[in-house]
Amino acid sequence: MQAHTPTNNRQLPYRLADFATLPQALDYAAQGETGLNFYTGKGELAEALSYAKLREQSQVLARKLLASGLLPGERVALIADTDGDFARGFFACEYAGLVPTTLPLPAAFGGRGAYIAHIRRMIESAAVAAAFAPATMLDRLTEACEGLGLKLAGTLALLDGVAPVEGPLPEVVADDFCYLQFSSGSTRFPLGVAVTQRALMANVRGIARDGLRIGPGDRCSSWLPLYHDMGLIGFLLTPLVCQVSVDLFATRDFARRPLLWLDLITRNGATLSYSPTFGYELAARRAETAPTEHLELSRWRGAGIGGDMVRPEPLKKFSERFAPRGFSASAFVPSYGMAETALALSFAPIGQGIRADCLDIDVLEREHRAELAAPGSPRSRDFVLCGPVLPEHRFEVRGDAGQVLAEARVGRIYTRGPSLMHSYFGQPEATAAVLSADGWLDTGDLGYLREGQIVITGRAKDLIIINGRNIWPQDLEWTAESEIEALRSGDVAAIAVDDGQGEQVLVLVEFRNADEATRAALCQQVSDLLRLRHGIETRVLTVPPRSLPRTSSGKLSRAGARKLYLENRYTVPDDDSP
Repeated sequence: MQAHTPTNNRQLPYRLADFATLPQALDYAAQGETGLNFYTGKGELAEALSYAKLREQSQVLARKLLASGLLPGERVALIADTDGDFARGFFACEYAGLVPTTLPLPAAFGGRGAYIAHIRRMIESAAVAAAFAPATMLDRLTEACEGLGLKLAGTLALLDGVAPVEGPLPEVVADDFCYLQFSSGSTRFPLGVAVTQRALMANVRGIARDGLRIGPGDRCSSWLPLYHDMGLIGFLLTPLVCQVSVDLFATRDFARRPLLWLDLITRNGATLSYSPTFGYELAARRAETAPTEHLELSRWRGAGIGGDMVRPEPLKKFSERFAPRGFSASAFVPSYGMAETALALSFAPIGQGIRADCLDIDVLEREHRAELAAPGSPRSRDFVLCGPVLPEHRFEVRGDAGQVLAEARVGRIYTRGPSLMHSYFGQPEATAAVLSADGWLDTGDLGYLREGQIVITGRAKDLIIINGRNIWPQDLEWTAESEIEALRSGDVAAIAVDDGQGEQVLVLVEFRNADEATRAALCQQVSDLLRLRHGIETRVLTVPPRSLPRTSSGKLSRAGARKLYLENRYTVPDDDSP
């Protein structure tokens, strides 16, 4: 029976991400005993892949890729399942001077045809020369690549009979592209974020040295998808660059068995693991009916939250639920970042836990100012502080005219620093729209600064403006989901539509009951609640379960929901509206 890789290297001195390129980092990590560990949905170890084995196998594959006619600098698409083949394929590209381009699994898409069309657009956008998939996805990949003239398309088994080239592998330097990472919100027009080796290494150094303070004795655990920046950079590349072992299992298995996450942390003594808020919420909910006495979470010192808005209430419930199992609320690490900055821009200080501003919503909406609410105010909400910007990086919060705003003034967040992307690959106009000539990136997020820490209030493109009020859709969504028993997290999307007489707030609610009267009563309940809590009139429609669109990383796509509504894709009776 195979054993997972150890937490500590016995002889290899620890190096804190001080490498110029990923191949250099793997060359060094391969001298130790740590590595990647892939688990099944039953929690069984499927493969322990030491960094030494990964280096050896990836270099063989790299020589076979080059022997197959691929040229350094060309893009290679990889459907990113959570297994050793993805890691081998990714690092084979790194050693061959090719640019791995990660493609999502179909979980976030509405059926086979939509998924195939989506990854085909990605393949075309990145102008890839080859594409690989796990055997279970081969038919979809084959259909997506039909007629595109790729040099190779299939599983890695295509390379079995290829004689590897001999001689030295191409030299990879810091300004070479490291990978293409598709922005999670890019669907109709995919935007491949081109990240250089230099930018990736700058970000990993910031994560390891300043954000999480990674060192010998740390161990990572993750169920995050490897096609998303938080999974790929946070829990595949960062552990490797830091010579840290990591335990991985698939997102689909987490959805079925969320407590497997905590079980692996317990069994292997992981100290660092991340999730969006909903992951903590799902685990806490499952623990209401499942046994947890075997869990021991006291070594978990960095329980990160990222990938979406941080919601304090579900995190409080998680910490209360698992405090008897050794979990400390001070382990929470709210973070902020995006694929355009490789991964991370800020981390709450280690040990701070969840620190939030309880803001007066009326002042926020009408004056765009972060003013603390009076105690007991019914019009208030918590916004979480996500830490100071990483060293060598900067934040600016700017107003509508581009002026830099003072602390506690809400505006658009801009950033600059060595972690920023090179470009959206092959999309100069889209690049110029967000990345200025002097190196400032428009993040598209809204927020403010508090004592040097960034606080995110929402996405600019999702903001609803009604009668001069700036209404954050998540305020409406979270109110409905938290106060109406029939609704769960992720069931509600609030959007603005023009009814011909001006903007109107439309609230789409996934509902599992087909009875017309029950649906109408729910719509009335939601409408009444939002009128009472937020002083706003809304039109409420029920939509079928799992019909609210998601990005490839699983986040709600309000823009996608609005598009579906305007295309009359939500077929619901008119009398669903109160």
